[in-house]
Amino acid sequence: MIDKFIIRGNKMRGSVYYQTAELTKVIFKEGIKKEERVDPKHLYYQYVTSYKTMETYRSVWNNFGNYLKEHWKLKDFEQITAEHIEAYFEYKIEYYPSKQYLEKLSSALGKLEIALNKYSIKKHENWKVYNFEIRQQKLNNARKLKQVSNGYHNRVYHLADDIIDNLESIKHKIAARIQLQGGARSEAVTFIKKDQLKGFRIDNITNKEVGVITTKEKGGKMGDILLDLDTYSSLEEYFESHKQFKLIYQDYANDIRNTCIMLDIKPEGTHGFRWTFAQNRVRAYQEHGYSYEQSLQGVSWEMKHFRASITEHYLGF
Repeated sequence: MIDKFIIRGNKMRGSVYYQTAELTKVIFKEGIKKEERVDPKHLYYQYVTSYKTMETYRSVWNNFGNYLKEHWKLKDFEQITAEHIEAYFEYKIEYYPSKQYLEKLSSALGKLEIALNKYSIKKHENWKVYNFEIRQQKLNNARKLKQVSNGYHNRVYHLADDIIDNLESIKHKIAARIQLQGGARSEAVTFIKKDQLKGFRIDNITNKEVGVITTKEKGGKMGDILLDLDTYSSLEEYFESHKQFKLIYQDYANDIRNTCIMLDIKPEGTHGFRWTFAQNRVRAYQEHGYSYEQSLQGVSWEMKHFRASITEHYLGF
């Protein structure tokens, strides 16, 4: 069955692959001369002329689109914002990509920005302006902090509680606690619904009572996040007067960064709390009689990974 493409208002309809095909049409043309591609006044300014290059870009767009669909419930490329670009980069950086891979992502998302701007002008009288400059900032930071596969950078917060206590927003404090205590990714704490709260149970590792929330993260993996009773109660209290728990990722990241600077602590972003969880949780496993290998595998599953070796990245191996 052919995937139909419909425009309703400023919304793009169709599968991820259909939408990227439509965006390709406004930016790709074979045989364009270089002087035409670099001339801001020319019709073919910033076009792509190589099939291989366009195929590479579109592959990234497809991956990004599926990520947005899975984690943000966003199915319309015209609704993409800089916040989504930043979250996607953070998501990729967590797995120690090569410098070349991150550079490819940045280039492809830069072309996506251009394609969306051209598409919006072509399709809508009141067009949108897209700015994905954050992609280059994230790339530069990743290279500077050696968050790529040619260098290890320990992102653990040794004074995590101090950072969280000094965050300006109550919501940011709750989100950071969830990441620190349960190892949640940032996309799991930017939007939480009340039905994700599952009450209390005993932690099988520490034998302590904990609060439980269920999250769906990378690759659609479902799993429980275990929280201390105070954090869970704070989340319950929040839902007494709010229908949903929702953050703007950039505001959350900025609050963490500004607080770290104020406390003279090196900012490690939202993932710093996840790293700290990994090290703390491996220690908890071992303190309760689990072997090193069992600890790695258990923490890997809790962090919604599969291989035990992934946990070793967080430990500096």
